Amino acid sequence: MGDPAGIGPEAIVGAWRNASIHDSCRPFVVGHPEILRRAAQGMGFPGEVRAITSPMEAQPSLEQIPCLKAVCDDVLAMAPALVDARGGQAAYDSLVTAARMAIAREIACVVTAPLHKGALWLAGHRYPGHTELLAELCGVDRFAMLLYLPPCAAIRSAQGLAIVHVTLHKALRDVFAGLTVEEIVAKTLLLDDFLHRLHLARPRIGVCALNPHAGEDGLFGNEEQLLIRPAVERVVRQCIDASGPLPADTLIARARDGEFDGVVAMYHDQGHIPIKLLAMHDAVNVTLGLPIIRTSVAHGTAFDKAWQGRVESSGMVAAIVTAARLARQQNA
Repeated sequence: MGDPAGIGPEAIVGAWRNASIHDSCRPFVVGHPEILRRAAQGMGFPGEVRAITSPMEAQPSLEQIPCLKAVCDDVLAMAPALVDARGGQAAYDSLVTAARMAIAREIACVVTAPLHKGALWLAGHRYPGHTELLAELCGVDRFAMLLYLPPCAAIRSAQGLAIVHVTLHKALRDVFAGLTVEEIVAKTLLLDDFLHRLHLARPRIGVCALNPHAGEDGLFGNEEQLLIRPAVERVVRQCIDASGPLPADTLIARARDGEFDGVVAMYHDQGHIPIKLLAMHDAVNVTLGLPIIRTSVAHGTAFDKAWQGRVESSGMVAAIVTAARLARQQNA
């Protein structure tokens, strides 16, 4: 359910009436049933929210939202659209409960609504976000955030466009220290594996430069020569169709036009800004490298819009449908 003070509960309710999610999976919510009821009332949802105690009890339909309670009742006293430690704790508890069910194979995949990082920290959980928390829960140290844009009018690719990030939630000054040949190789391999899961026989990957004009032969920085090019050469030797380092501004345009299936971005905004400009509400956040499937909406808690009954839910629909698609392919 994410942070109950944000748009997560409303995004879930708004998505629930979309038949495509029920055609693709048997969904239920992990959070607090009463919070979800309040969101349903505010959104004019014509059905009911039904409390359940296990995934097996879930009987979802267009008119019924099953909700497994994983959150303490103190969230019911929270004010909407405010940073609150109780909201951070609720988001943490919901995520941990869902992740543990996925690890135990009680459920096929996890889809997350947004949490607020400040509220998470106020609750005493010092994680930069979902990605790092899930990695710890799953016991992995090689993971990555990927933004996936399913096929849509904004791009010219039949399989969509995927952008993985080498560094993620870091201050810009710390990005340089986080870039290594090994990390660039690892993220490129994770991206290639994800694209193969979309049934691409030989995915085409473009690797972003870090500096303007790809460093202009060392005039604007030498990370391209010292780190990125050696990493690309290494993955090419592993029979991966990768090109780079390429100037990020033109690479994204070329990927949009269908020349590349995936892009390796060096830092957060290098990947996030273009995807959100192309089609923010259609993009899906996918965590790579986990033993479980996790997707999310590609936006935040949006306190400025929360609990006003005007939430855009298409991102939640896309996240649910994508998670179900990945689960079916994994089972196959």
